[in-house]
Amino acid sequence: MFPSNLFEKKHVLVGVTGCIAAYKSCELIRYLVTQHAEVRVMLTAGGEKFITPLTLETLSGHPVYREMFPEHQFTATHHIHLADWSDAAILAPATANIIGKLANGIADDFVSTTLLALHSPLVIAPAMNTHMWFNPAVQRNVRLLEKAGHLICSPEEGFLAEGYSGIGRLARLEYLIQYLYRALHPAPKSLEGKTVLITAGATREYFDPVRMITNPSTGKMGFALAWEAFARGAQVILIHGITELTPPVQVESYRVTSARDMYEQVQQCFPRADIFISAAAVADYRPKTVSTEKIKKKSSSFTIELEPTEDIIKEMAKQKQDHQKVVGFAMETSQARENALKKFASKQLDMIVLNDLTVRGAGFGVDTNRVTLFDSTREQELKLMSKLDVAREIFDFLLSQN
Repeated sequence: MFPSNLFEKKHVLVGVTGCIAAYKSCELIRYLVTQHAEVRVMLTAGGEKFITPLTLETLSGHPVYREMFPEHQFTATHHIHLADWSDAAILAPATANIIGKLANGIADDFVSTTLLALHSPLVIAPAMNTHMWFNPAVQRNVRLLEKAGHLICSPEEGFLAEGYSGIGRLARLEYLIQYLYRALHPAPKSLEGKTVLITAGATREYFDPVRMITNPSTGKMGFALAWEAFARGAQVILIHGITELTPPVQVESYRVTSARDMYEQVQQCFPRADIFISAAAVADYRPKTVSTEKIKKKSSSFTIELEPTEDIIKEMAKQKQDHQKVVGFAMETSQARENALKKFASKQLDMIVLNDLTVRGAGFGVDTNRVTLFDSTREQELKLMSKLDVAREIFDFLLSQN
């Protein structure tokens, strides 16, 4: 997951319904609180069978909304006030029952009534038995809600409470947050109808079966860019090296190993792209020959002859059509600005992002970055911020080009 200042001080309404996955809402609430969001929780009678109001009150720091007509504490129109208060809402877990109510305009408890009054974005994260999920009535209701503009964070496949596997498990926390980020985004349709191709992470160039030339890139910047493009409504293609990160949901992703692998996959996908962002840390050289067996230590020195790898971004810039934009990254340790501008000009890019490794908080394996953005007429230096917030600034800069 990626921290972001987008959650800060936002009003997020969390609805919890009657499902065994209700306990997972605790992790969601806790994460939002750590991101400095204002969180309110509403709980159905069924949800209360699986998790106590006290637990949710403790995590959110506020009373839990349960009763439509409480004797004390709230006003008679508290469901409307709560709907008006919300910047975004999420139903996690969402049962077949609550999905049916929302799809058909039924308001018979506090949660369903409040959601019918909601006029902020709503994320619905279904969780149920796999046979219930594939019931035609449930699928029809989900399609109706999606057509109405709600965001559906589909359930995952896995081991279910009934003792067998199937699709129906509540989506993992990373996916819930990814959808909430989209729901809260200030420009959720700014890339609608566009396809964004992104490369991320390190390549590996083996010189025998167990040794390789690589770098410490984790892929965090590229994955953050994929989150951002998804949040803006784009179709996203993510080509990444070996990484421990979870690929974003609803993103077309390809895992590759070498620079050649990445080049070939980019070549296949590039014609579909409106924007290509080369954020991967691709090796500039690879071993000229690769041993089929492990090379044994025989002397005090060892020499590897190298040859250049494919220059992916340069080749794509040569192939680009009028409707396409190509964005590169320049990771530098000296003469950073000069080297970045030289790369920008020599590879005929539309934009370049300078990432200076000498700056504290920037570089490999951290959640933050500090970059400078360049195009043919502008230069914008960003302060230190999370990589997801950097990704948002990158797209803002790119989309503001004349």
